[in-house]
Amino acid sequence: MTQYRKEVGFLVPVDYVRPTVKHAEAKEPFYQSMINVALGLIRFQGGEFISEGNENVPLTGGAVLAGNHHGYLDFIYYGVPAFLQGRRLVRFMAKKAVFDSKISGPLMRGMKHIPVDREAGRDAYLHAVQDLQAGRLVGVFPEATHSRSFELKDFKSGAARMAYEAGVPLIPMVNFGSQRVWTKGGPKHLGRKKYPLWVRVGEPIEATEDAVATTEKLHKVMSEMYVQLKADYIERFGPFPDGLPWMPASLGGSAPTLAEANKMDEEERVRRAAERAAKAANKAANKDADRK
Repeated sequence: MTQYRKEVGFLVPVDYVRPTVKHAEAKEPFYQSMINVALGLIRFQGGEFISEGNENVPLTGGAVLAGNHHGYLDFIYYGVPAFLQGRRLVRFMAKKAVFDSKISGPLMRGMKHIPVDREAGRDAYLHAVQDLQAGRLVGVFPEATHSRSFELKDFKSGAARMAYEAGVPLIPMVNFGSQRVWTKGGPKHLGRKKYPLWVRVGEPIEATEDAVATTEKLHKVMSEMYVQLKADYIERFGPFPDGLPWMPASLGGSAPTLAEANKMDEEERVRRAAERAAKAANKAANKDADRK
């Protein structure tokens, strides 16, 4: 059983040695101020937060951090290992709608995160590669969207492709517990709920020219890490009763199965596509009416 100790409010393995030298990114005032806000939120929530494998986040140079995704605040939680490694910063790739918001947009741009337009993803990809080549950390959710089942979905190959093109390591990360705080279709629990969170960082994977093979390897590694993390979470913080909405169905929870969740995602994709088409048609009709 791993033993832990407190490090700036987080539980880390007792043998983890936190670097004493800060990265140059620690001098970015806006992003660092947002980190202080995020740390305040985590501490206010009051639950144990275990962060392990932190030493796998490089102290210098670029890397792609690839994590599973089932909570809206995953980008905050996945920033913790980098924070512990010399206050490094992660530039997350996020859907363009987040940047279009009057509230979140200025914050995301101020922290230099990367907007992803699903209909024109090449620009985001090139932006990420440039950041990686410049020595930055880029955060990616290879599932591309939330997993409603709290199991790993199929992965897109973008993380593998950009790591290979930029010549940087691909670092697997998994978390469990973020879905208890705020997940798709679920209520927000941002108060002092004391829900435990656990982030685990794996050893770097070398990306190859074969993006499909690298992606398969990433999925395999993360799947093994995730299975172990779920077991460790239940052992440390459980047992939990059956039927909990945040627990995967395979572990007795009432979350949809992976197949059911994939069907829900496809139905939502079709609905949103129809809404976009209707909106575009309505806009074109209005333009025609104005010309007449």
